[in-house]
Amino acid sequence: MENKKNIRALTKADLKKSFTEMGEKAFRANQVYEWLWQKNAASFEEMTNLSVKLREQLNEQFFIDHITLDEQQISKDRTIKCAFNVGVGKVVEGVLIPTKTRMTACISSQVGCSLACKFCATGKLKLLKNLSAGEIVDQVVHLKNLSEGKYNQNLSNIVYMGMGEPLLNYKNMMESIDKITSNEGLGMSPKRITVSTAGIAKMIKKLGDDEVKFNLALSLHAANDKKRDHIMAINETNNLEALADALRYFYGKTGTRVTYEYIIFKDFNDELEDAQELAEFCKIIPCKVNIIEYNTIDDGEFQQADPKKVDRFAAYLEEKNIIVNVRRSRGKDIDAACGQLANKNEVVTERMMK
Repeated sequence: MENKKNIRALTKADLKKSFTEMGEKAFRANQVYEWLWQKNAASFEEMTNLSVKLREQLNEQFFIDHITLDEQQISKDRTIKCAFNVGVGKVVEGVLIPTKTRMTACISSQVGCSLACKFCATGKLKLLKNLSAGEIVDQVVHLKNLSEGKYNQNLSNIVYMGMGEPLLNYKNMMESIDKITSNEGLGMSPKRITVSTAGIAKMIKKLGDDEVKFNLALSLHAANDKKRDHIMAINETNNLEALADALRYFYGKTGTRVTYEYIIFKDFNDELEDAQELAEFCKIIPCKVNIIEYNTIDDGEFQQADPKKVDRFAAYLEEKNIIVNVRRSRGKDIDAACGQLANKNEVVTERMMK
């Protein structure tokens, strides 16, 4: 493995060059590319339209960084959480979330996270590695197959809201979306993909420069720098003013409405004063707000807000003509809800390393 190259890290042009150097016809690259990105082949042995000799040559020179399923749990509300093995001692989680109107794959971009948001279980882990484009796509394929095989429904949406900060794995995140949306890949519409960020201003601007077609969600959770500093260390270097500037730039380049994610915590950000601050922040660009029910994590300092307060908070925003959705959590009984991913990851990791 040490001397082999990851074949999914190669472009189609790189593949064609490799085949030419091997004395093979360049069209073989198209066949292999299709196996890798449309058929999601996990091994060269699966590539049955290639000769046995060629498959052996490929196996000698390359490897496929394919992830494997380590553990699967099904919630009483039909949510499915998958723990994927991405290397010795490294586990990443993805979730299939079924509702009446859609089937959503919540996928991870990193193993662990470096941002240490206080309310998030993943933030309590160290960043172990960035996932490759192939490892990200594998999660989508697995959850897509689950959706079709177990629930007889097509996968309708993909959200980069699992473990990690997607904008800190920018290149691989973008390449994965290219493969997911390409006709040579999974062929899904970019409008069905949402990338969520904790708020890295310069990278939000880069999304604008790249004129991305997918949706952007900002994990806001407070429209007050003092409160946001307390729960999200990233705000100390990317405060609300910097984020507002980046969001204006992004919207100017893409014309895409941004979603603000607002986890509502008891006696912290659930008062009408907080709603007023949020409403003011919403004036920056066209947006919508997802108010998210908080899910407790081990040793967490926060609690779930009173449902009546949540309804009053949402009503205030609606009075200001802001589009608001209140998201009730799914998969809580298997630690698959928002903020809970990787809550048990260290235990799984220890078990795998034994």
